[in-house]
Amino acid sequence: MDTLKQLREELTAEYNTTKKFLDEFPEGKNDYTPHEKSMKLMHLAQHITEIFGWPAHMLKTEGLDFAEGDKPELYETRRQLQDAFEKNYAESMKALEGATEADLEPNWFLAYQGNKLAEWTKYAAIRHALSQVTHHRAQLGVYYRLNDVKVPGSYGPSADDQKF
Repeated sequence: MDTLKQLREELTAEYNTTKKFLDEFPEGKNDYTPHEKSMKLMHLAQHITEIFGWPAHMLKTEGLDFAEGDKPELYETRRQLQDAFEKNYAESMKALEGATEADLEPNWFLAYQGNKLAEWTKYAAIRHALSQVTHHRAQLGVYYRLNDVKVPGSYGPSADDQKF
């Protein structure tokens, strides 16, 4: 089995679906949130774009501590989202193309202030990231629906794609 080929194919499939969602991102709705405990629309969309860069980061590092480093500045426009998305996808594809099966075996962790929250093999961490894309993109679809924004189909047509 060619695990890296499968990861590249899955990343590309998720890229193609997510691209449709980002193309519909509603300008002027960045601060929309359906509930006080929910992320704002722009923050959610930006988080999705960032996840596309995680495979590259995971292959180069042993883990990530959320308390370390600078917090990214929030984007303000659809174009900024799209540009970051393209850059992150390209970096992860390049990293996966240059990786070996052995590169997927070491562990990788998520931590906060030195406390490990989760740990997986790099393969499992990348798979988890791809699951996060699906999860957060579904949230984005709900935000879109609540704002009368076209919801693209993910794994088949959406109600907005229906012709009847």
